[in-house]
Amino acid sequence: MDRMGADFFNVVAKIRERLGARAVPVQVPIGAEDNFKGVVDLFTMHKVIYTDDLGNTMGDEPLTDADGELKATAEKWRHELVEAIAEQDDELLEMFFNGAELPVDRMKLALRKATIAGSVLPMLCGSAFKNKGVQPLLDAVVDYLPSPLEAKAIVGLDKNGSDITRKPDDNEPFAALAFKIATDPYGNLTYFRVYSGTLEKGSYVYNARSGRKERIGRILRMHANHREDIDAIGAGDIAAAVGLSDTRTGDTLCDEKHTILLESITFPEPVISQAIEPKSKADQDQLGKGLTRLAQEDPTFRMWTDEETQQTIIAGMGELHLEIILDRLRREFKVEANVGKPQVAYKEAITKTVEKQGKFVRQSGGKGQYGDVWLRVEPLTPGSGFQFEWKIVGGAVPKEYAKAVQQGIAESSQSGVLAGFPVLDFKVTAFDGSYHDVDSSEMAFKIAASMGWKEANRAASPVLLEPIMKVEVTTPKDYMGAITGDLNRRRGMIQATEEAPGGAQIITAHVPLSEMFGYATDMRSATQGRATYTMEFAHYEQAPKSVTEEIIAKSAGKKGAPA
Repeated sequence: MDRMGADFFNVVAKIRERLGARAVPVQVPIGAEDNFKGVVDLFTMHKVIYTDDLGNTMGDEPLTDADGELKATAEKWRHELVEAIAEQDDELLEMFFNGAELPVDRMKLALRKATIAGSVLPMLCGSAFKNKGVQPLLDAVVDYLPSPLEAKAIVGLDKNGSDITRKPDDNEPFAALAFKIATDPYGNLTYFRVYSGTLEKGSYVYNARSGRKERIGRILRMHANHREDIDAIGAGDIAAAVGLSDTRTGDTLCDEKHTILLESITFPEPVISQAIEPKSKADQDQLGKGLTRLAQEDPTFRMWTDEETQQTIIAGMGELHLEIILDRLRREFKVEANVGKPQVAYKEAITKTVEKQGKFVRQSGGKGQYGDVWLRVEPLTPGSGFQFEWKIVGGAVPKEYAKAVQQGIAESSQSGVLAGFPVLDFKVTAFDGSYHDVDSSEMAFKIAASMGWKEANRAASPVLLEPIMKVEVTTPKDYMGAITGDLNRRRGMIQATEEAPGGAQIITAHVPLSEMFGYATDMRSATQGRATYTMEFAHYEQAPKSVTEEIIAKSAGKKGAPA
């Protein structure tokens, strides 16, 4: 309410019009912008007036006739609030029609039920910056939003993969979900939400993903800019644990004797990458530490070293994601870095089945190296990943070399023959080969498998795959033509258009990521800043011939460039 142009009643109208929600104010503001002083509670018809700049001291007094226009406005909106609440409860509706005064506690109970059901949306106002209206907002969270006891029992999987439930009860076995990892000067902070049972500091928890036990040294209750050590935590609570080294975002922490695996968070693969290097030698170590910590916190952010160029590569979900990573490096780790242009994470795939031999023979005076394996390589449906099968029988090659062959193929497939991108969705069957009693080794078969895979990859008609994004644009109707035309120009395929509340149009399209750079600016320019969009990874799709040729040419240029 302290912002320039703040208009509470206009926002109420817009929420009703554009979102189609039943927004019902439970407060009205006293003043606006620089003159915002407090709020009127429409249940009690009392003024809550803040008497300092930080909202520490406040007065509470009833509205009087001297309040004039403010009292008239409050009475108008109170009548609407009472009417909306009465509609949710037959007994209250009868009292309303009879002109009786509705009890405040009954009204709040009815509003709570309506809020949880989603039929009414209570609206409050204030200024977080000035801490005005925050206290009534926190009271409203308690009064109207569901507690953990009103949530359904959480469902997870036991050791056998069967469904089991945990009720939000301290007496149930312990079960919690780690939902955030934050770096801290004293070690990683693991934020977790307890679904059932209790946890005491100094006790051990079992990580259902890794199968390892970890000790909870300290349990912290987080309060914005300070923290409080607590001895125990119960069902429904959120806290942070210090020093869990093997716990990641989305892991289930539970009682070892009553294991449960809660639904984990699925993180998509990064679709955009950039090369990064420190501006000075002094920043080299700090850059590595900073990127490592950020990668621990954010499962959708990755970093690695390119073997060919020896550059550090960072990858994420989009331009904005990497911009925020760079900003955090500057602010939190005091590292200045240079970055290259964003690069799209292309992949490769094969399109036909081939059989090739991989043979590695080397004699160098002493013990030689010998590995020989025949591979059948075939394409799989998208999303199948890499599958390996060992079908060599009759002792032609001992099965002890199967793991080395699989490793050789897996490592080699990280760099395809077209442009050096990872190869997706294929199956390799080892069906024949030979070995030497003395010279054969795991390393020899690993190299042989890698050579065979490269030969097969070249012969299997490889294609380039590009990431396709699901783009959802919300725009006023007047600009719909401009948006669809621009998406078509970007090789986009319009999937659906639908009307949103308030007459806005929602356009859903599949667009190659390589065409989406700079889209935010172009979209705002075309719609006078009135359109918004969201973008998420959808799938990989075969790139057109022109794009494939361009990417292969770029890749060949990089390999041929002087070091």
